[in-house]
Amino acid sequence: MILILKPNIGVDSKEFQRIERFLKNQQNIEIRVHKVQGAAQLLTEVYLIGNTAALSLEEMRSFPGVDHVVRVSEEYRVLGRHKGDNRQNHFTYQGVRFGQDNLNIFAGLCAVDSRESVETMMRALRENGQVCTRLGAYKPRTSPYSFQGHGKTCLPYVFELAGKYGIKVIAMEITHESHLEEIRECLEKAGNPTGVMLQIGTRNTQNFELLKIVGRQQEFPVLLKRGFGITLDESLHAAEYLASEGNQKVIFALRGMKTNIGDPHRNMVDFAHVPVVKRITRMPVCIDPSHSVGIRARSSDGILDVLHAAAQGVIAGANMILIDFHPTPSRALVDGPQALRIEELPAFLEDINIVRTAYERRTELHKDYGVTSAGS
Repeated sequence: MILILKPNIGVDSKEFQRIERFLKNQQNIEIRVHKVQGAAQLLTEVYLIGNTAALSLEEMRSFPGVDHVVRVSEEYRVLGRHKGDNRQNHFTYQGVRFGQDNLNIFAGLCAVDSRESVETMMRALRENGQVCTRLGAYKPRTSPYSFQGHGKTCLPYVFELAGKYGIKVIAMEITHESHLEEIRECLEKAGNPTGVMLQIGTRNTQNFELLKIVGRQQEFPVLLKRGFGITLDESLHAAEYLASEGNQKVIFALRGMKTNIGDPHRNMVDFAHVPVVKRITRMPVCIDPSHSVGIRARSSDGILDVLHAAAQGVIAGANMILIDFHPTPSRALVDGPQALRIEELPAFLEDINIVRTAYERRTELHKDYGVTSAGS
């Protein structure tokens, strides 16, 4: 059960203390409090874990300070959708809105290789009206002999250039809790010119201790990639680890499933799960066509496979795209074969705009037919 308190009523209020006294007299009920800071107000959510079946919804609603009450199912308690649940399905970070009803594009370098590449990428983004990017400083690799990323040594110039070119959010993978502190320290030294979205890669989807640590901080939002060898349900439970520790600013990323059934693509594209994740959770959904396709192949219609895959995700309602670009893909230190060229950025953005417009027209069409309610 979740109690959503009225705006700006916190744990120090008399209203909360009265609720707390009542609940402490109930057997086998644990209380967890999450604070959700919106653009204009603070919301306090009180999660009741344990034997809540005997608690009356009407009784809990009657407490002063309670705005509404949600009885949750066992799965995806924090991030899931539940009957009577009208909690928001969006958040704002660095002035950028992330929700299930809009689309953000994170085009950039899979791995930072040089200051020159970063500046070239950011300049192109600014020229094309983009304020978000992806830049890999820490790169987990299959082989211990492969390039592992420049790590914290590249962070000072990455953040400096982000400020110079007006980049508001950088998606950046971390693989260890020390990376979180390195990012925070370098951002502070640079004067906080930009923001970072922490990315949990597919290899760390079930690194539960890392998930707990990242979930306990609420400074940075989190992009969680689906695990490549586990079920969707298992990956969604990984997202719950983040949210259960307090951080509900989570975006769920689909990046293809690891199987040779998808050959010749790198992974089996799983973007049909975009509407599934949006239906059963409140998380915005990201697609990663670069890592799904993994090759620079062009169909007989002249369109690259990676663009076709991106279109599949967007037409299904994706809310974020993570896609690789590089000034010279043949010289990229990581995943060059799948990267688009900088000069292809304008056409890519126009292509996505076409598909997003089609998606919006589709939603309007089905609203007219009255079939947009959940489960229809």
